[in-house]
Amino acid sequence: MMVRWPRSSVVRLALATLLAGALEADAHSGPPYPLVSDRVVGPYRISVWTDPDATDDASKGGQFWVMIEPAAGGPVPSGTRADVSIRALDRPGAVADTAPAQVEQDPSRQFAALRMDHEGPYAVQVRVSGPAGAVVVDTEVTATYDLRPARALLVLYLVPFVLVGFLWIKLLVRRRRARYSRTPLP
Repeated sequence: MMVRWPRSSVVRLALATLLAGALEADAHSGPPYPLVSDRVVGPYRISVWTDPDATDDASKGGQFWVMIEPAAGGPVPSGTRADVSIRALDRPGAVADTAPAQVEQDPSRQFAALRMDHEGPYAVQVRVSGPAGAVVVDTEVTATYDLRPARALLVLYLVPFVLVGFLWIKLLVRRRRARYSRTPLP
């Protein structure tokens, strides 16, 4: 016995699947990557990772993770802090800076978010200070806009694939009906 679904139910199910996929796809913009890896500067070994997204909506899309270890090994002394600042290299502008927050109350892992208002190269300066001394690490990064399409466009892009899938399933069902209608019943 074949169950026949009303077409409106199939359409609703397809739209709900599309929307759920679009909402889930908006949750991730890609992994951060290292700007500086295990650079020994003075008494510290410093790594800086970033996800440099430029934004137009004044949100802080430029994300920086600073990892600090004593060069000689051992735990990071409490009171050790980092400051992160960025400056556009391709146009005049003010320096944006912030003091990162410790990740899980651990002074060896700190996170900062800064606004990067356009695509292009930025100078990045990380200043680390603490009981062991103060050091500066300079590097550069290129900010880009997050390349994901807007949710509405994602749905629009997926509609043709869903329609082709719907037509393919409809064809399979039609073939199956035709095959069973030709077989004589015992």
